[in-house]
Amino acid sequence: MSHYIGEIAGLVTSLCYAVNAIFITKASQQVGAVISNRLRVVFALIYLMLINLLFFHAPLPFSAGLDIWGWLSLSGVIGLAFGDLFLFLSFVMVGPQVGSLLLSLSPVFGALEAWIIFGESLTLFKIFGIILTLAGIIWVVFVRGSTSEQRPAGHRARGVFFGVLSAIFQATGFVLSKQGMATGLSPFQANSIRMLAALLVLLIIMVLQKEITKTVETLRENPSSLRLLVVAGFIGPVLGVSASLLSVQHAEVGVASTLTSLAPIFMLPLGFFLLKEKVHWQAVAGTFLAVAGVAVLFLS
Repeated sequence: MSHYIGEIAGLVTSLCYAVNAIFITKASQQVGAVISNRLRVVFALIYLMLINLLFFHAPLPFSAGLDIWGWLSLSGVIGLAFGDLFLFLSFVMVGPQVGSLLLSLSPVFGALEAWIIFGESLTLFKIFGIILTLAGIIWVVFVRGSTSEQRPAGHRARGVFFGVLSAIFQATGFVLSKQGMATGLSPFQANSIRMLAALLVLLIIMVLQKEITKTVETLRENPSSLRLLVVAGFIGPVLGVSASLLSVQHAEVGVASTLTSLAPIFMLPLGFFLLKEKVHWQAVAGTFLAVAGVAVLFLS
């Protein structure tokens, strides 16, 4: 069993992200995606600072250079403050099943950005993987009889648009974080910088929009949402990220990257049993096709 610790950790990562999507969707339906994003970042930052205190004896990596803080802060603002917000909006509008699948476009956009910015190779095999991923996602989004298809057309279109935006922002945030971690900074330390920057931007926006009172009143009216976000802040950014780090450490990068991208597969049974979402056989086939495309992209 110990020989497969990396592979197991990769599967745990995908499961954590899928479960996290359930909690976020339920919380966003109660208090909205904007408030859910703010509170989840707050709790995640608290957890990460405690972890940093435990392992690195400081809540934040104050000794890191300004350039590192700059890259990671920009990464946090783009990937967490805005990328996650668009993702949560997508969850509400098209459901976590389709929303999670749209997020599978993130590796595709990441590969394209790495090709444009860093000059990384984009072989025919990788292009084939991108085509497979796009084909699977298009199949699921437009399949008749899916849960998202039962929503108003305009509502569904906005949900898909937000899901694609989320994938772009998440991919951009990852590329920027790669720059910030080039000096060997711990992923937990790097993530705490990203969370802090995202939180500061979200708080500034909240103050400028004069939504402090509205946020507090909304949470008072929906106390169960707070419990959901406390759990979501730990499952996704902390437990999920930790498992992904363990996976990358003990398994080949291509294998680890593929196994940590299987959240849409886990979402099929979770969405059916927990959210009572209708699962069409074509949605299942399209999901597997999209994940296969991600596997081809990474394993090539």
